[in-house]
Amino acid sequence: MAKTSQTVKPTIYFGYGSNLWLHQMRTRCPTSQYLGVARLRNYQWIINDRGYANVVEVPQDGKQQDQHDSSNDGKYDDVVFGLVYSLKEEDERRLDKNEGVPIAYTKELLPCDLWSASTNGKVDTERPPTYTRDMLVYIDRERTVPDSPRKEYIYRMNRGIADAVDMGVPEQYVLDVMRKFIPAEKEGETRKSMEEFAAKQAAQFRDESGVFQ
Repeated sequence: MAKTSQTVKPTIYFGYGSNLWLHQMRTRCPTSQYLGVARLRNYQWIINDRGYANVVEVPQDGKQQDQHDSSNDGKYDDVVFGLVYSLKEEDERRLDKNEGVPIAYTKELLPCDLWSASTNGKVDTERPPTYTRDMLVYIDRERTVPDSPRKEYIYRMNRGIADAVDMGVPEQYVLDVMRKFIPAEKEGETRKSMEEFAAKQAAQFRDESGVFQ
């Protein structure tokens, strides 16, 4: 018996790049639902040579680290924080197109720690996570060398960073990891033309790197 749309379970998706921007996710995936903040362990957040976000696996060499260490020194070296959404089939197809699957990114299920969304919107990642489960992660295993972001991507990432911090992604993680690649905007700095182009990219992405069209 064929599955109907009512019986297909939604995909649980971990967004770590410009899909941190809630407006972008509502535009690209209108039936998606925000579920909370999550942490992907043993990976590192970078901007790759396409000019977009990627996560790169970090060899652990058999070492076990305490993710609740009170010291911030190196605390975020091998973890990636992001926002989690549930996706229906049509929204997942839309997202696949925007992410350039399977050329720019491939799809993997990776275990992530989830802090479920709270009633006041912001979660506390200093508390133990609600649970750990496999989530959909878009990942580029080929382009793993750190590089510079594309100009319009900086605009979208700054909107995503603002939303992510509001939802509970640690500000120190943003400072230690993401700000190595994404400069904070100065007031009045963004040109109207860049804002308009970024808005178009948020609605229907076109790859500037030439990897896919």
